[in-house]
Amino acid sequence: MKGYEKSNYPLFNDVAKQLRDRGHHVYNPAEFKHDEEIFPLRKAFAEYCKFICEDACSIVLLPNWEKSLGVSAELALAKNCKLNIYYWPDVP
Repeated sequence: MKGYEKSNYPLFNDVAKQLRDRGHHVYNPAEFKHDEEIFPLRKAFAEYCKFICEDACSIVLLPNWEKSLGVSAELALAKNCKLNIYYWPDVP
């Protein structure tokens, strides 16, 4: 999300809302709650990876995902966990 205006949170939040409106259980990294002054990247990434490994059945990749180092790691983890992989907006 680095390098995007407002860390691309508006798109993350919009997509999360649309998916929830369709009845999906969504983990939205933009909603990670923290009290630290500096964003706790390692804590956030660990929480999301735990969700991928233990709860998720699918991962949704947003436009320009290829530019994100974090998404590359998340995608590799999702593939190893044999999750469904969708590209927004092509989500059933």
